[in-house]
Amino acid sequence: MRVPARLVPLIAVTAASALLTGCFSGGDSGSDSGQGKRIRLAMMQPPRSGLSPLSDDAFKLSRWSTAETLVKLDADGDAEPALATEWKQSGPSWTFTLRDGVTFHDGTKLTAETVVNSLTKAAAASPKPRILDGVDLTAKADGDKVTVTTATADPLVPQRLSSPQLSILAAKAYKGKTVDPVGAGTGPFELTKVNGTSSAALDRYDGYWGKKAKAPGIDVRFVPDGTARAAALRSGEADIVEAVPVSQAAVLDQDLITEVPMPRTNTLYLNTEKGAFKDAAVRAAAREAIDAESIVKGVYEGRADVAEGLLGPALPWAAELRKPVQRAKAGDPAGKTITIGTFTDRAELPEVAAALQQQLQKAGFKVKLDVREYANIESDALAGEFDAFILSRATVLDSGDPAAYLYSDFASDGSFNIAQLADPAVDKALKKAGETPTGEARRKAVIAAEADVLGTDAALPMLHERVIQGDAAGVADAAHDPRERELVTADTYVK
Repeated sequence: MRVPARLVPLIAVTAASALLTGCFSGGDSGSDSGQGKRIRLAMMQPPRSGLSPLSDDAFKLSRWSTAETLVKLDADGDAEPALATEWKQSGPSWTFTLRDGVTFHDGTKLTAETVVNSLTKAAAASPKPRILDGVDLTAKADGDKVTVTTATADPLVPQRLSSPQLSILAAKAYKGKTVDPVGAGTGPFELTKVNGTSSAALDRYDGYWGKKAKAPGIDVRFVPDGTARAAALRSGEADIVEAVPVSQAAVLDQDLITEVPMPRTNTLYLNTEKGAFKDAAVRAAAREAIDAESIVKGVYEGRADVAEGLLGPALPWAAELRKPVQRAKAGDPAGKTITIGTFTDRAELPEVAAALQQQLQKAGFKVKLDVREYANIESDALAGEFDAFILSRATVLDSGDPAAYLYSDFASDGSFNIAQLADPAVDKALKKAGETPTGEARRKAVIAAEADVLGTDAALPMLHERVIQGDAAGVADAAHDPRERELVTADTYVK
């Protein structure tokens, strides 16, 4: 029997919903105490590193309000107190005064020694947390204060220490081969259980130093399939759903979704070290072949912005400072075969890959696609196994300042250098941007570095995303954070 086209989206959602039936039922999720019920949360990406804060999993710990940092950022990206109440700079050293009366979830107290232990473990990690790319950082305890010193004076130390990858955990978290955050944070929710890559549970921590959580707990399910996540919201299986795919937004109650402009750029990274794109003229040919506007309209249904650079409208000063970029002239692809990699975790990316395949083939390339889950493709991307890689990349994720992202992705020794770029002019510009004091001068240096990167065509920014978050009708005060650091806070609850 042929299914009418108009019913396909509904059937897809219904089928996906069936897959989730019961995924939040049983165990702790049925408990109801305090203000409201336990929050059922459907998240996009499963843990990649056992929820170690030294990996990107740190942002899950932050979004669950279980792990905290010395400093947090306000809406403008400026540093404000968290586990530290104040700080002062003296040359390459910053001294932080710790908040009194903070206990970890295992009952031990926050001390200068525990802070130094966490920061030292992060600084010695391999690979380092992205926020420490190019930074030689040491920490020393002095009473209730911690002094953080860098090899050279760094104006961004407070912002760096706001990165969830520099969360402060109890000493017990570091006893094994990997960092284990269970029962080791300081936030309003205690992580109590992790079931591999399928689920996690958190309970309200009544010994929290700040405002007590309104909800009694959080039940997390990791649901990589975007249709299934949307179905969980539609069917009432989940209270909060992150990253609803654009393709599913239209079949949901519009009152239940919020569209948030993101400092996130969908970029095609080109391998500058080997293969077809080692040639700057061939990279330029790829640049000229891309029609980003058609991708925004076709794949994102207009729910994105065509990119003018690596930094998008979430940073309005970027467009104000940006100037024309000098680029190489396009050469002839001459039928060169390229492989483009991307991942399924963000539902739009395979569609973007298919659109790019058509556009590049029309320009004269032969294009193969390699699409997997992110956890199964990241290592190959970082090792330069692809000619090109499509990545949805947050540009101020770690520090609220894009210099760290630019260094991580485009410096010769950057830990996330998918393009395998090694350009002395780019390295020099990135170094200058990182050393310039915060303010207008730093913003200009950042844009100058962006121009140098764009001039290499190592990265071809296509569009800036807007994230769609789903909140059920009974959800109150869920965070809608462009930086993806907050989701469930102490104020969030389900009526």
